Amino acid sequence: MAVTIRDVAHASGVHVSTVSRTFSAPHMVNAETRTRVLAVAERLGYRPNRAARSLTTGRTNNLGLIVADLANPFFPPLIKAAQAAARARDYHLFVADTDEDPAKEQELVLAFSKQVDGIVLCSPRSSNKALEKLVKTIPFVLVNRRLRGVTTVVMDVARGARTAMEHLAGLGHRRVALVSGPSGSWTSGEIRKAVTDMPGVETVVIGPNAPTEEGGVTVAGQVAASGVTAVLAYNDLVAIGLIEGLEELGVGVPGDISVIGIDGSITGRLYRPKLTTVAMPTADAGRMAVDLLITSMSAAAVLETHLVVRESTAPPKGSPPP
Repeated sequence: MAVTIRDVAHASGVHVSTVSRTFSAPHMVNAETRTRVLAVAERLGYRPNRAARSLTTGRTNNLGLIVADLANPFFPPLIKAAQAAARARDYHLFVADTDEDPAKEQELVLAFSKQVDGIVLCSPRSSNKALEKLVKTIPFVLVNRRLRGVTTVVMDVARGARTAMEHLAGLGHRRVALVSGPSGSWTSGEIRKAVTDMPGVETVVIGPNAPTEEGGVTVAGQVAASGVTAVLAYNDLVAIGLIEGLEELGVGVPGDISVIGIDGSITGRLYRPKLTTVAMPTADAGRMAVDLLITSMSAAAVLETHLVVRESTAPPKGSPPP
């Protein structure tokens, strides 16, 4: 016979309503009592009826997480951390992929809004006007996008990009290409604002580009013809594709051109040459976004990034070491 809420209440020495609040509104239950009830529920194997609870509370205990591209290695650590944070609070997390398409992104938000209590939207491609309309339908947390009046978690990609350019300048590079991302990317815009007009470095902007390995391969010829000695790429995938494209053209990395990515994904660590990159705190962002969504906190959180120097950067060809 299935364990009921009354069994848990009897074994815990509390009223049935206290058990109900422990699962539906834990902040309303004394910490000691809550711990005892949860321990008894775990020992007895009790699982609350989500459908019944949603009728009582008006909440589904489901959350949505929408990302730009599941195939991009930037997102899995964020998804995994967000899922763990949701599970720890007895929420289910539904994940969807927009394939970098703003229209699909908006369709998914509207579809999710009927099934979840809130949405974490990562690296959205929709316009501010479209997002302002969508946030009226359901609670939101945006990751790597700022929007007035909306809770946001951003990774300080601007500071990371400046640190990357300072690293290249320190190696002696004076003409550097910025291979930018898609036109609808807030992150790409932040990178561009951060690195153009840096003292002592001429920045050549090449883009917009697809945020994929193929996007990097495609732009390799343009980079090779630009006369730059180094490149800062929009993300690790673009950087890796660029290295592949340059090598096909007989341009060595870092011998002829140094390359830096942005993400800190496992792909860059496994590639050869190992990729110098700006590491992004994706797991921290996933956890924080879910916590802010569940607690309905208003915030504009900024997470630190840092440069990881590996094998894909070196002084310009023919120059002495700095």
